[in-house]
Amino acid sequence: MADPQFPDAADVLVTEPDCTRCPALVECRNRISWGVGPADATVMVVGEAPGAGNPDAERWQGGNWTGMSYTAQHSGRRIRETMATVGYESDVFYTNAVKCFPSDGEGSNRAPSAEEKANCLDHLVTELETIQPDVVIPTGRHATESVFSLDDVSLDGFLDTVLEPVESERFGYTVVPLLHPAYRDVWLSRLGYELETYYEDLAGLLP
Repeated sequence: MADPQFPDAADVLVTEPDCTRCPALVECRNRISWGVGPADATVMVVGEAPGAGNPDAERWQGGNWTGMSYTAQHSGRRIRETMATVGYESDVFYTNAVKCFPSDGEGSNRAPSAEEKANCLDHLVTELETIQPDVVIPTGRHATESVFSLDDVSLDGFLDTVLEPVESERFGYTVVPLLHPAYRDVWLSRLGYELETYYEDLAGLLP
């Protein structure tokens, strides 16, 4: 498959320039990874947080370097390929539950803390109120926890939520959790999916 469409920097939605809500993230980030995509997108994809990225990559360096969510060589390309496969190459807004790279101190990324997710929740709400998507697709446990928390819904077991639509009473969109693209191949078979049926089920849940 050809490379998915790379975002236009003009479509970046900056909600708080030079945000300093999380001092530990300010120290280790290169750039804030803001949401990117059309302002009238039908679908919003929410990731966990930007990874370390690769500044030497020709294009897909990652949000920590590009300042745009889901622009990493592995996860960014993979989730954008997924959305293109189900007919949504351009009508998608991509963002993260946490906008800054959470370093583990060894040059790689760690899971964002509960405090960091809470600090960034206002940014996600601003994006949701601006874009007003029909469907929100959180990828992975941490993103799903953040999206569910907006409706005061707790997450008991992430894998049980994958491709199980939930309506948001607060915002009126449908939440459709997906596997994080980095771990998709590990969990697909364990959930009883082939990649083709995974795509088919996702497509059937989109407008």
